[in-house]
Amino acid sequence: MKKLLLLATGGTITAIQGEEGLAPGMDAEELVGFLQKKDHPNYQLESKLLMNIDSTNMQPESWVEIAKAVYDNYADYDGFVITHGTDTMAYTSSALSYMLQNLSKPVVITGSQIPINYKKTDAKKNVMDAIRFACEDTGGVFLVFDGRVIRGTRAVKIRTKSYDAFESINHPYVAYINDSEIKYVNSKPGKSTKKLKLDASLCPDVFLLKLLPGTKPELFSHLKPLYKGIIIESFGNGGIPFQGRDLLPEVRELISAGVAVVISTQCLEEGEDLNLYEVGRKVAQDRIILSGDMNSEAIVAKLMWALGKTSDLDEVKKIMEKPVNHDTTL
Repeated sequence: MKKLLLLATGGTITAIQGEEGLAPGMDAEELVGFLQKKDHPNYQLESKLLMNIDSTNMQPESWVEIAKAVYDNYADYDGFVITHGTDTMAYTSSALSYMLQNLSKPVVITGSQIPINYKKTDAKKNVMDAIRFACEDTGGVFLVFDGRVIRGTRAVKIRTKSYDAFESINHPYVAYINDSEIKYVNSKPGKSTKKLKLDASLCPDVFLLKLLPGTKPELFSHLKPLYKGIIIESFGNGGIPFQGRDLLPEVRELISAGVAVVISTQCLEEGEDLNLYEVGRKVAQDRIILSGDMNSEAIVAKLMWALGKTSDLDEVKKIMEKPVNHDTTL
């Protein structure tokens, strides 16, 4: 029998109606009370309330608290389920993937679009699916939602109301869950044989800038003293405008001032390629950090994590551009 720990953090799944709308209001024991143990009897579930917040209010410091809770309880449990609001769930799952290194047990994050005490809720299914996957003999951070299992660094919320809120971007789904059956898309993910490492030093001074036609160059001088890392979501393959409102000098000035600059794309799928067009090649200099096919949530979390280790731009670039090994996250 597997021994699991459910860590509750709030979110829609625990929400109750208040004077100003829905807000998290249940504790962990109340949440667990809605589950039907008979549906999957081969586990022992304990629960703990870490925080009770709308995930819109989730902060990088909250990610650290969640990661430490897993780390501190790691030896006592076979798997972990984290219930969380959907709006920033993909940021949290990405951050946990970087902070919890060498996982040999599953850490599964889930939530719901409708509170668990509502008649047509998706919460019971999602939590039970997460529990089923947390019993698997695998390791890593996974997001489980609407019967689909997604790598923690590959999940993106693309729908605000539908049950199938999340999709796996630029990576196959890990598995599908149908009642008690787990069907892997490829092989079951491996698990680390190394000792778990908690690497939770984060630098939250990161900004995500979405370019639009007409973005003013002057904006960058205001960002420079506030942030140590700036992610620029550009168009298409990732070029930077250099005619009309020329942004290139400002980007170079950021780098000269010691700010880590990551170039990404506003397109969800297939990633950036700065070598394809002139607008990309003009900016593809040695110290620009390329995001590859990472989604924005993963880039934000990884850049905070990288800057928590070092302010040396060459080292940050190495960390950010290190090829992904999905069995170890990085």
